[in-house]
Amino acid sequence: MSHAASSPSSATVPQHILVTGGAGFIGANFAHWVARNHPETHITVLDALTYAGKRENLDGISPDQLTFVHGDICDAALVESLLDRAPSPTSAQPPIDAIVHFAAESHNDNSILDASPFLKTNATGTYVLLEAARRHDLRFHHISTDEVYGDLALDDPHKFTEHSPYNPSSPYSASKAASDHLVRAWHRTYGLRATISNCSNNYGPYQHVEKFIPRQITNILAGIRPKLYGQGLAVRDWINVEDHCSAIWTILVRGRIGETYLVGANGEHSNIDVLRMILERMGRSPDDFDHVNDRPGGDVRYAIDATKIETELGWHPRFTDFETGLDRTIDWYRAHQDWWMPDKAATEEKYREQGH
Repeated sequence: MSHAASSPSSATVPQHILVTGGAGFIGANFAHWVARNHPETHITVLDALTYAGKRENLDGISPDQLTFVHGDICDAALVESLLDRAPSPTSAQPPIDAIVHFAAESHNDNSILDASPFLKTNATGTYVLLEAARRHDLRFHHISTDEVYGDLALDDPHKFTEHSPYNPSSPYSASKAASDHLVRAWHRTYGLRATISNCSNNYGPYQHVEKFIPRQITNILAGIRPKLYGQGLAVRDWINVEDHCSAIWTILVRGRIGETYLVGANGEHSNIDVLRMILERMGRSPDDFDHVNDRPGGDVRYAIDATKIETELGWHPRFTDFETGLDRTIDWYRAHQDWWMPDKAATEEKYREQGH
């Protein structure tokens, strides 16, 4: 997304950010990260509170720093009302000056069963936000995924870069690719002050139990044998969610307008290796799991080359020891069983119906 890109910007800290999907996994972690590290920035979270978003994910952030709005990004009138609020002498909040767009349907299995919510939220919802940002001349940062690039062979020496061709494999990744293209078009056609980041697989607190790492951890905690797709040879590039949050902020305040940045932490591991690490760290035999049918069209390997964000913006991941990160994640799920247990039975039942 380099057409008409500017030179690297000086650090401009937004006064008030609209965080879409801010009650979901990465969005909530980002809201907490901003609240801790930039208390001068007010956060408005807009979230539809679908099954993967919880209002309590934002507990602990001061009401002086956070405004929560329950609503859908496809609701153009609602989005406009949030952005159209003029400064008031009775309000300490400045008007919104930036949008950080997380809101998305993101689970591959769900997209295979029914793609329509993915097209609505990921494509139409992004369009609604882009139009609102254009009308109000707001800074816009779009969070995307490395899955838009398809996959790599296990023996391929290359990694994804900002120049990799798009080749999405699933309805989910195709809908995210569509949203990326919309952002690029609004930058090129309308001059929207936009950036994109494509990140590798995240792990950490607040991730729904349908996802790979929390599913395995919570299966063990719930006395259920973990489940592994196929032979577990697929490779994912893992990054701690806190590192992802710091990268997003770095791009938001210092990234070049019109540019795309890939975010990763050199964390390539096969699914079977990750599962065995979890089992061993939770005191179980590394072979104490069941193989289940692989999902159709599953990607073989993801790998991110983060050279651009590291050299251009000086960002580097802090949490590069994956096993230590797993320990912290296991500890969080062990300590927050009241958070994930209400969703566990229904999630596993859905997997059983799919043969997974």
